[in-house]
Amino acid sequence: MRSLCQISDWPVGVPLLADDFVEFHAARLLLLINLCGVKEQITGLPRIEGLTKMAKLDFFVRYPQFFATVCKALNKQCNEAPDTIESAMVRYHYGPWDKRYYQSLGYLEGRSLIRVSHNGTSFELLLTETGKEIADVLGTDPSFGSLCDHMRRVKKVVGKYSGSRLKTMIYRIFEEEITLRKLGEEIK
Repeated sequence: MRSLCQISDWPVGVPLLADDFVEFHAARLLLLINLCGVKEQITGLPRIEGLTKMAKLDFFVRYPQFFATVCKALNKQCNEAPDTIESAMVRYHYGPWDKRYYQSLGYLEGRSLIRVSHNGTSFELLLTETGKEIADVLGTDPSFGSLCDHMRRVKKVVGKYSGSRLKTMIYRIFEEEITLRKLGEEIK
């Protein structure tokens, strides 16, 4: 993955894909924490408790058809999902995962947009004041409108679930699509 500041190094004949840039993933994660997180008691800033929960919420954001299936399994109302996958993930030890998370989270933390803290056995991802301001601006940009709407639906349906509960539900409902895949294999 590259940064947009390295775009001049990109070969002229190679197409530019948003998926190749850390800023694309960082923007989505900022929005995810802002819209799917809960407010921290002291600062009132949004946070997500645990990398597993972040990854599973992100999975439902990136794979709307899988989210639609979960809505049906939970007897929840859900809009029809588009056929497209926003950005591919792989089968990991704890369900869907993206190896670029570490780079994207490092990018956000290095720019003081999130704070990552160890909380017992998990990591807490907390927006900083600057991260919240940027996420709020991104959330008003029409190009992120449908993504933000979808994130709000994801939060409404599964936002209160723990990362462990989301992982268990994904493995149970999507046995063929995820559970039976080899580690590192792309989820389609």
